[in-house]
Amino acid sequence: MSFSTPDLSDANPEAQALSPILKNLGGKKIFWGKIETLQCPDDNSFVKELMNSEGNGKVLVVDANGISTVALLGDMIAEAGVKNNWSGVVINGYVRDIDILSTLDIGVQALGTMPIRSEKKNQGRIGVDISFGGLTFSSGDYVYADNNGLLLSKKELNLS
Repeated sequence: MSFSTPDLSDANPEAQALSPILKNLGGKKIFWGKIETLQCPDDNSFVKELMNSEGNGKVLVVDANGISTVALLGDMIAEAGVKNNWSGVVINGYVRDIDILSTLDIGVQALGTMPIRSEKKNQGRIGVDISFGGLTFSSGDYVYADNNGLLLSKKELNLS
């Protein structure tokens, strides 16, 4: 299934657009799905845990408060996400292993890249409302992303 966020926005004016802060870095340039939220500052323990669980086509939306000192996603965790049927990951933070991420069948949008991995401290909160880029994301909302940007919708949009 293919779509463009501009066309989706035109057809669904209630869908909200994220401020243009993220880069499309994964191998899957168009992705969408029901979202699961995660708030974690500089610890990717729960990113790893979720990517290693069944994703059912969901998109993980992570708020790292824009912290630029570590990456919260790398090739190994992203590969687990592909294996476990995650459609994508959206991070208000940074990723690494970009050359490999760009070849994997998973959508990745993030602020940019940082080569340093995070420590595992088991810190974070799953399923909480998170806000960044002018939007508030809740578990169960829907995200639609492509090279034009990211749309958030409270309901599933018709892609046909």
